[in-house]
Amino acid sequence: MRTRTASAASGDDKEPLDVDEAFRRLREAVRGLPKAAMFDLRDRGFGTPFEQLVGSLISARTRDETTLDVCLKLFESARTPSEMKALGEARLVELIHKATFPEAKARDILALSKRIVEECGGRTPDTMEGLTTFRGVGPKIAALTLAVGFGKPTIAVDVHVHRVTNRWGYVATRTPEQTMKALEAKLPERYWIEINERLVPFGKFVCTAAAPKCSTCLLLSMCRQVGVARRR
Repeated sequence: MRTRTASAASGDDKEPLDVDEAFRRLREAVRGLPKAAMFDLRDRGFGTPFEQLVGSLISARTRDETTLDVCLKLFESARTPSEMKALGEARLVELIHKATFPEAKARDILALSKRIVEECGGRTPDTMEGLTTFRGVGPKIAALTLAVGFGKPTIAVDVHVHRVTNRWGYVATRTPEQTMKALEAKLPERYWIEINERLVPFGKFVCTAAAPKCSTCLLLSMCRQVGVARRR
C-alpha cells in the first residue's frame, strides 16, 4: 500500500483507515519514544502476572516514569505474593511513596498478595472475573495483567487508547469502558495487546490531548481528526 505523507492529506481527502497499515505507521511513529510502563517493565524482566498486576495497580493515576521508578525499587525487595505479603504495610508504603495514593495502594497490594497466597495457591488469577475480585483492581488493571502478564489477547483501554481511537473515527464512544467493547467487536485480535503498547506513547507525545501534532503525524492521511480543528 502506498504511504502518504502528512502534508498530502487535506480537507476531506482521507484514506480509509486500514488497520494493518495504521499499526505499521504507529510502530514507526513511536520508535525511540519512552515505552508504556507495563511493557517497559516486561522488557526489563518484570513480566510475571503478579509483577504486572502489582505494577498496573501502582500505575493508576501515576505517571509512567514514576511508575517505572517505583516498581523497579519495589521489586528489588519483593517479586512474589509471599515476599510482598512479608513486607508489611509500613515498609510497602515507604517503598511506593512516590506513587499516587501510596497508603491505599499498599493496603490493596498486601490484601491481594495475601489472597493469592492463601486462596489461590500462590498463582495469580488468569481471568477478568478473578482479577477484578481484588480490591483496587478494575477492568483496565485486569486487562493489562492478562495482556502483558499472561499474553492473553485483551484490550487495555486508558485515556490515550480512548482518545486516539475516537479521534481517528475508528470508534465513537464516550467512555473507556465503551471503547473497550467497541474495539473488541472491531479490532482484529492480533492487535489487542499491541494497541495499548503503541497508543500510550503515541498519545503522550504525538496525538496529545491539548495540542496534537497533526501536521507531522504519520497517520494524518487516515485520521478523521474528530474533535480536532483541521490543519494545513
